[in-house]
Amino acid sequence: MINDMNKRTIRTIFSRFRKANPHPTTELQYHSAFELLVAVILSAQATDKSVNKATEKLFPVANTPEKIVKLGEKGLRNYIKTIGLYSNKAKNILRTCQILIEQHHSRVPETREELEFLPGVGRKTANVILNTYFGQPTIAVDTHIFRVANRIGLAQGNTPRAVEDQLTAIIPPQFIHDAHHWLILHGRYVCVARKPKCPACLIRDLCEYKDKTLS
Repeated sequence: MINDMNKRTIRTIFSRFRKANPHPTTELQYHSAFELLVAVILSAQATDKSVNKATEKLFPVANTPEKIVKLGEKGLRNYIKTIGLYSNKAKNILRTCQILIEQHHSRVPETREELEFLPGVGRKTANVILNTYFGQPTIAVDTHIFRVANRIGLAQGNTPRAVEDQLTAIIPPQFIHDAHHWLILHGRYVCVARKPKCPACLIRDLCEYKDKTLS
């Protein structure tokens, strides 16, 4: 399906997002590309808050591939056991650490192909790393962005990839890098799933959602 929202409206939407939040970023806490990679892997089907709670104890002890490997699977699980799917995530993180050590000199790669080769890293996770740490103009379509983009009329896609491709095509270049974070935050705090907070929405007059809430 093709987006039919006009260019002026799209530009106004992102101009307002920028004015309200000039420097948006992830709510995951990290201090290196590797810490961000681990945090994003852990965040699948989990909240950023729960991930931060676990990593604030994990990272002071193990924040490099070598240190994670030294912890071992059991040791790593002890730090992340409060997070959903922690057992599989521990296995993926350990395998990823081994690959980083053996093939990348313990550094997080900067290309999508290399990132997606890592266990536990799909297109969405790769886009987060490329955008948030390496500054590339990517959009990681999670459940929030998928919902918001379709609801307000920015995209009309049935899959995350379809929405990603549409957003990448229609968002003006000057907004594309930060669009990922603006849309996630908007979906997380304003355009929520069950009852969007339309009266508090800064783009209410531009949104194409037909069932706007009154309170």
